[in-house]
Amino acid sequence: MKLLLDFLPIVLFFVSFKWAGHQPDQALALIAPVVGAVSTVTLQASQVPILLATVVAIAITVVQIVVQRLMGKPVENMQWVGLALIVVFGGATLVFQNETFIKLKPTVLYVAMALGFLVAYALRKNPVELMMKGQVDLPPAAWGKLLWSWVAFFLLMAVLNVLVAYNFSTDIWVDFKLFGSLGATILFVVGQGVYMSKHMATPGDNAQ
Repeated sequence: MKLLLDFLPIVLFFVSFKWAGHQPDQALALIAPVVGAVSTVTLQASQVPILLATVVAIAITVVQIVVQRLMGKPVENMQWVGLALIVVFGGATLVFQNETFIKLKPTVLYVAMALGFLVAYALRKNPVELMMKGQVDLPPAAWGKLLWSWVAFFLLMAVLNVLVAYNFSTDIWVDFKLFGSLGATILFVVGQGVYMSKHMATPGDNAQ
């Protein structure tokens, strides 16, 4: 459930982008007042889908944080980082009407997550183990391999996003942003689950 909620802004980004492409007049009517309030650049019809999708992504991310706070649920550090990045890069996209900024945002987020894991490791903490504490019992060596696999995954996705964003059309990048990133994440999480199931610590185990 949490994975689906984390990907909700991406799903709505995809839906709003595709909708704007099929309903350009309605999309223009929706986005024009917003862009006009933050940008002095003349609004180009070709930019309407990405601008509308960006506004939707910013709005849903803010709403998610607000709802969590109102429900008394903790907001994770990476959620705050994600909020800051979507506001900064999404805001730049709207102000300058340049999709380069929003396309770069996923890569910056992936790199930030990788660096966060590395900093935690340097402080002798394992974020993966902390997240799974009380749910899974693994030997120390297995927890270490899981951490490094997440770092490698984040960096790989950061590179893939850049390759797709700047070598293919915006339409293909939007498709990749949803299906590529979501699909890769699900496969990776499943792989992590298989690995953990094979390395469950049994009473008396100290390392593996």
